[in-house]
Amino acid sequence: MPTEAFRKLLELERTLRRPGGCPWDAQQTIETLKPNLLEETYEVLEAHSSGDPEEFREELGDLFYVLVFIAMVAEDDGLFTVRELIQKAHDKIYSRHPHVFGDAAAESADDAKRVWEEMKRKEGKKDRASVLDGIPHSLPALMRARRVQERAAAIGFDWENPDDVMAKVEEEMEEVREDWHRGDTDHAVEELGDVLFAVVNLLRFLNRNPEEVLVSAIKKFERRFREVEKAMNAEGRRMTLEEMDAIWEKAKEKE
Repeated sequence: MPTEAFRKLLELERTLRRPGGCPWDAQQTIETLKPNLLEETYEVLEAHSSGDPEEFREELGDLFYVLVFIAMVAEDDGLFTVRELIQKAHDKIYSRHPHVFGDAAAESADDAKRVWEEMKRKEGKKDRASVLDGIPHSLPALMRARRVQERAAAIGFDWENPDDVMAKVEEEMEEVREDWHRGDTDHAVEELGDVLFAVVNLLRFLNRNPEEVLVSAIKKFERRFREVEKAMNAEGRRMTLEEMDAIWEKAKEKE
């Protein structure tokens, strides 16, 4: 049973942190565990992308353990108990689903998101005058861009269809070209930022995660470039760009 397994995990960590347990576990603080939390999160994402369910299960278990570890440290510090943490999480998720547990209606995932944001506003979060407040500035830029767009869309500030977003991407690229040809590099770079933001928006409409799409593109580049490297090593010389392009195209055809 999950309840029993969770109880055993909590007891394990309590034992490790007690006198006579593990000196490393006893020494950890929330600050020292932050890097572990970030690292394990990225390992979970990479394991999921690998398509190996066993690796994904293992890495997700490691992340879950770090979360439990941090919760135990917080309890030891007198911030809150693990039971309070779980109860608050339950109550918050329950209250933000009035379309399931109450009278609100949500016919689609977008409707459900709007209900969620509305309930968050009703909770009266302190210092949140905007729906954009509360998005961590430490998020990777692509992820934060998507979160900002989702929050704006939740109150109706959004494009109507992907074609409109595609047109916006093309418009921003045209502005980049104009600034570049005028020699205004600084403004061209600023417009490239707008291009990236618009591309993230397009991916949101296509229901694709920009981080995962970029990771996939990087992996594709690496695969093809390694073929170029292998050919260069076999030739034992530096190739021309045209020769390397030809090998690149062959690698592309193989895929």
